[in-house]
Amino acid sequence: MTDPPRWPTPWVRAALDLAVLASLVDGRLHGYAIAQALAEHGFGLLKGGSLYPVLNRLEEAGDVEAAWTEGRGGPGRREYALTAAGRDRLERELGSWRELGETLTTMSRGTTHG
Repeated sequence: MTDPPRWPTPWVRAALDLAVLASLVDGRLHGYAIAQALAEHGFGLLKGGSLYPVLNRLEEAGDVEAAWTEGRGGPGRREYALTAAGRDRLERELGSWRELGETLTTMSRGTTHG
């Protein structure tokens, strides 16, 4: 990561798979465009060494699919698209993140359990 993220680095790492999936909701993007989208949303500017292992892991899991596209006046590039399984995972895991946030908020207000 080169540009500093809005959140602590361990949080960014923990949320990176979901952030990449979320960046693909509106359609196909190549790796650099995904990195730019993440940076614009506060995740910092990721280097390829951080981003491409995530994309490979998501592709192996069936959450994204990759395809080579012809370059206009330059080399071709790999574009990534969200699959139905990836969309389901994003929805499911975002719900879990929301629940975690609500739990932490409740705990920080000093409510007791039991």
